[in-house]
Amino acid sequence: MLDSLQFARAAQSLPVLQEAGSSFTREFQQKAFFASIPAGRDVFIEGDRVEAIALLISGVVRVYKVGETGREITLYRFGNGSSCILTANAILSQNTFPAIATVEQDAEAVMIPADVFRDWVKRHDLWREFVFDLLSQRLSTVMAVIDEVAFKRMDRRVASLLLERAGKQNPLRITHQEIASELGSSREVISRLLEDFVSDGGIRSGRGIVEVLDFEALESRAVA
Repeated sequence: MLDSLQFARAAQSLPVLQEAGSSFTREFQQKAFFASIPAGRDVFIEGDRVEAIALLISGVVRVYKVGETGREITLYRFGNGSSCILTANAILSQNTFPAIATVEQDAEAVMIPADVFRDWVKRHDLWREFVFDLLSQRLSTVMAVIDEVAFKRMDRRVASLLLERAGKQNPLRITHQEIASELGSSREVISRLLEDFVSDGGIRSGRGIVEVLDFEALESRAVA
């Protein structure tokens, strides 16, 4: 059960609660529970049974797959006011979790037990719409990842990633391995591409730091 402060925070973050009537909000407060999850902790690993779904009200969770060779690829991230479609799918299909979900930034979440989640999907139109909207949004993200992996050259993908991140923070605190894990490549491939970018004058690369020096040059690499 959520106390009044926890429910108020959830209501601020979750649009579904802002639109809900008094009956559903009372049920939500009674059936949900609050959880704090520190950065670095795995919420689920592949093969786990899913007993509850987390609706984040702070923090960031990364969902990714690991291949037989140990390479990682990020499927998507979710944060404040959102949740994980693979968790929702596992609950609805009553299958195990098919990937790994790890907290990247200290997270706080409202947890909905699996049986309650399924019951609400059956009984509440508003909750069902919330779940379907979530599925639609995340499916688009995953399809974009598949498109990039299957059809785009790695140098374009690295350039696009650096430009996106540098638009928020430059220099970037990111390692070659972290870039590789994000894009589903190997550290060796990423290091070689970054060396090319350095030679072109587009970036400066140091231990755990990449700085974009020439945005136009990097943009040219991203669309070449």
